[in-house]
Amino acid sequence: MSIPDYQSLMLPVLAASSKGEVRIGDVVEKLADEFKLTPEDRSELLPSGRQTVFSNRVHWAKTYLVKARLIEITRRGYFRITDRGQDVLKSNPVRIDNSFLTQFAEFREFKDRSVEQSDCPARIG
Repeated sequence: MSIPDYQSLMLPVLAASSKGEVRIGDVVEKLADEFKLTPEDRSELLPSGRQTVFSNRVHWAKTYLVKARLIEITRRGYFRITDRGQDVLKSNPVRIDNSFLTQFAEFREFKDRSVEQSDCPARIG
């Protein structure tokens, strides 16, 4: 199996936090096991060589869930599900992805800010 993209990881990341505060490193390991990633998949590095591809994608999934306020950061390296996140899980979504997250105003505002910033020319000096 190939390494899942970050959007495919959103629902599993949310579900991993359903029982309370979790450590992101533990979630990375748990999901790698659930997705039956090979040792090669688990150790594949980004071009920077500083982080594994899988860990990077889990972190991006977590970031987007935070922006939609489905989870919240509790302290460095830890997060937990919010009431909104619990409501989403109770609705039994088949998938959570960027399209799904656009129902939340906070996520739309985040995406709009991201687009605006990418349209700005780089500052010099």
